[in-house]
Amino acid sequence: MAGETVITVVGNLVDDPELRFTPSGAAVAKFRVASTPRTLDRQANEWKDGESLFLTCAVWRQSAENVAESLQRGMRVIVQGRLKQRSYEDREGVKRTVYELDVEEVGASLRNATARVTKTTGGGGQRPAAAAAQGPAVDAPWATQEPPF
Repeated sequence: MAGETVITVVGNLVDDPELRFTPSGAAVAKFRVASTPRTLDRQANEWKDGESLFLTCAVWRQSAENVAESLQRGMRVIVQGRLKQRSYEDREGVKRTVYELDVEEVGASLRNATARVTKTTGGGGQRPAAAAAQGPAVDAPWATQEPPF
């Protein structure tokens, strides 16, 4: 859509992806990526790490299930999506702003790793009817919102 900020981030998963389901049964996986710039200090002739960017990411439906099954903490990933800003007040009444990424594409970086890709026969990211009948498996606000499409 026009006016959206689409970015690509390369970094490492800070934690394992957390797979949840919305009350309507749509799968959503949440994970965080840390991207740390490295620069060469020519005077010391050594690499120096800059300040890390930590970004919370959410991916939906079949992609969410694939991410949860394929990726784990520490893996280097390439994530592309729409950058979103959200403001809220914390428990002490302090106004906070967070940046989150609505993920369109995600994959393992093959810079220092290998992978064997297996095509899934999609279930569309929906829970089976029996699991959906047990009620929602969510209590996090990020997991209760349907994507805007």
